[in-house]
Formats: sequence, C-alpha cells, structure tokens
Amino acid sequence: MPLHEFVCTDCGLEFEELILKEGETVNCPGCSSSGVQKLISACKFRTGGPVVEGSPSANAVTSRGSGCGGCAGGSCSTC
Repeated sequence: MPLHEFVCTDCGLEFEELILKEGETVNCPGCSSSGVQKLISACKFRTGGPVVEGSPSANAVTSRGSGCGGCAGGSCSTC
C-alpha cells in the first residue's frame, strides 16, 4: 500500500498520507500548508513462527521507537 510519512515544515506535524499517483501534491492536515517533506520510513516485518525473547525480532525497534510492530506511527488501528 503506498502509505507515505510526511512532516510539515511550517507547523512540524508528522502525518501519513495515501499516495496513489506519482507527483501527487500533499498538504498538511493540521495547517493546510503545502510545505511538507517526505520522511524515510523504516520497514519491518516478520514471517511466521513465534517471537523468541532476546532474538533480534523481539528487540526490533520501529522508525519512531514505539512499541507498535505495524506502522510505528502511533495512529493506526493496531497501535
């Protein structure tokens, strides 16, 4: 899914936006500014099997350091 993370250069709000077309413009949902920067997101996934305590998978940290293993944004349904 083409979900991208952005930060507003005017108000500092970090947000996610679904981008369906290349070159699509994004405005800040907080202040409506067009001055936004795309962030580089860390990607993390696990393929089956239990998580063993002390393993790299159990200690993995997402891009923002939250405990969420899904998006790390803190605003998705799994957080």
